[in-house]
Amino acid sequence: MPATNTYRVKEMFYSLQGEGAQSGRAAVFCRFSKCNLWNGREQDRAKAVCNFCDTDFVGTDGQNGGTFDSPQSLAVAIDDIWMSGQPEKQSHYKAKPYVIFTGGEPLLQLNERLIDEMHQLGFEVGVETNGTLPAPKGIDWLCVSPKADAAVVIDHCDEVKLVYPQPLAPPEKFTDLDARFYFLSPMADPLVIAGQDEKKATNMRLATEYCLAHPQWRLTLQMHKILGID
Repeated sequence: MPATNTYRVKEMFYSLQGEGAQSGRAAVFCRFSKCNLWNGREQDRAKAVCNFCDTDFVGTDGQNGGTFDSPQSLAVAIDDIWMSGQPEKQSHYKAKPYVIFTGGEPLLQLNERLIDEMHQLGFEVGVETNGTLPAPKGIDWLCVSPKADAAVVIDHCDEVKLVYPQPLAPPEKFTDLDARFYFLSPMADPLVIAGQDEKKATNMRLATEYCLAHPQWRLTLQMHKILGID
C-alpha cells in the first residue's frame, strides 16, 4: 500500500463514465500522475509495456490538477467538483456521490486513508487499474484492465475491461480472474488521424466477433468519445 500522504494529480473533472458496467453514471474523475507501464514520454512509447495509451498523465498541469499534501485536502477538492457539477440541487432525490480514481496507474498513490476520507464524505469509490499492484481495502468498484504481458496480481474484481486485440493479452488468459463482468474494448491507435480511424473500425469488428463467439465477454465502447465529452 502506498504510504504517502501527498498526491500528485494530473486532472480532475465531472463527467459521465463512458465504459463498462457503470457506463452513463455521473462521477468525478481523479486522474493521478505517473504509470508503472509507461513513463508517458512519446519517444519511449515503442519500448513501453503498454504502448497504446491515449491518455496524458504526465505532470499536474491539467484541469483542477495539482499536488495535494493530505488525503483530506484531496477529498475536499473532489467533493467541491462533485457539488459544482450539479447547479440544481434536488432535495427529494440525491444521487450517491461517485469518484473514479484512474491514471496513469492510480494504485501507485491511492491508499486507505484517502479511501476512508472519501467514504466519510459519502462517496462511493471506483478504481480503474492495470492490476499489477495490490489494491487497498475499501474500494467499492474495482475495474482491472490488463496490459500486454504485465503480471496481474489482483485475483478478484468487479469487472475486467480488456483493450482488444492485444497479442500478449488474449481474453482467454483472464477468464479465470474472478469478476462479475468481462468487457472487451476495441483498441484505438492514438496516432491515427481523426476521421481516418480504419484500424479502430477493424478492431471494433474483431471485438464484436469475439464477444459473439465467447458470450462471457461483453462489448463496451468509449461512449464519452462518441458523445464528445471528457
